[in-house]
Amino acid sequence: MIDQATLLAALQAVPDPNTGRDFVTGRQLKNLRVDGADVSFEVELGYPAQSQVAAIGQALVRAARAVAGVGNVSAHVGSKIVAHAARRGAALLPGVRNLVAVASGKGGVGKSTTAANLALALAAEGARVGLLDADIYGPSQPMMMGASGRPESLDGQSMEPLRAHGVQLMSIGFLVDDDQPMIWRGPMASQALDQLLRQTRWDDVDYLIVDMPPGTGDIQLSLSQRVPITGAVIVTTPQDIALLDAKKAVGMFEKVNVPILGLVENMAMHVCSRCGHVEHVFGAGGGQKMAAQYGIDYLGALPLDISIREQTDAGNPTVVAAPDSEAARIYKAMARQIAIRISMQAQDYSAKFPTITVSRDT
Repeated sequence: MIDQATLLAALQAVPDPNTGRDFVTGRQLKNLRVDGADVSFEVELGYPAQSQVAAIGQALVRAARAVAGVGNVSAHVGSKIVAHAARRGAALLPGVRNLVAVASGKGGVGKSTTAANLALALAAEGARVGLLDADIYGPSQPMMMGASGRPESLDGQSMEPLRAHGVQLMSIGFLVDDDQPMIWRGPMASQALDQLLRQTRWDDVDYLIVDMPPGTGDIQLSLSQRVPITGAVIVTTPQDIALLDAKKAVGMFEKVNVPILGLVENMAMHVCSRCGHVEHVFGAGGGQKMAAQYGIDYLGALPLDISIREQTDAGNPTVVAAPDSEAARIYKAMARQIAIRISMQAQDYSAKFPTITVSRDT
């Protein structure tokens, strides 16, 4: 006869490699059943982790098999991503569970490149992802994602998102010619962005990544106030002038009660492709210092690397062009931290345990 308390204790000793918490007290362990010597259970992660589910399952199976009396063990590890509303009274967008704004406060720091790679990294881990290019005046995601064409409307009211590399995509760039300037005042641009966001028929999206336009003006403020943003990611370089504007972006999101999910330090260093010498072109440690100053998570640093630029210009961002590269690994680690941070905004169930169903031998 399997001792239930011993079995639970054994499973509780296996930590989530990403959070350090165990699956039992977090109520991620579900449908635990004991049928004679056979044990089966499921683990439901709150974030996408397709590349890690096998290892997590193996660790739990080993722990269960170490308990006296346990024979066969069946474990299924999967993800269930739920909606996490950022503000009370803010209605969720149809077809979208979580909306993540990627902002910088300043142009030229690699925000759009970061947004594209974060979206692709989440998709690579099994999430359903959308990417909205919110820069009305200078849309860049169509080129970065290698997508072109006009959106279709099946019902005459909403637009179907285009798809690229497994990601749903929408941009004003799909609706105007490449050389057509958008000479619009703030209210017109804000209205156009609102239409892009709400009139796109997003298809069951776990995470909608919004590539915000640079700055903290009308468009940014309107989007932050009127849309249920789950959280924001700030992109900066170590340079003082970039940090100055990044701090303004943090201040804007704080004023409208949007949680900051973390800070990305882009172009943190340059590694010479010939000799390997590391040089901090834009300064050193600025992003880390800012994260510590504002008490926000430091998601990591990316190098100033010509391959990242070449891959993005070619419509194949790093995560898909070189998925095993060091830069892709960094993007994937950042995306995982963002998804985990979002999952932790849910209710805490640490005081509860899963139910156990025991079937007696007949």
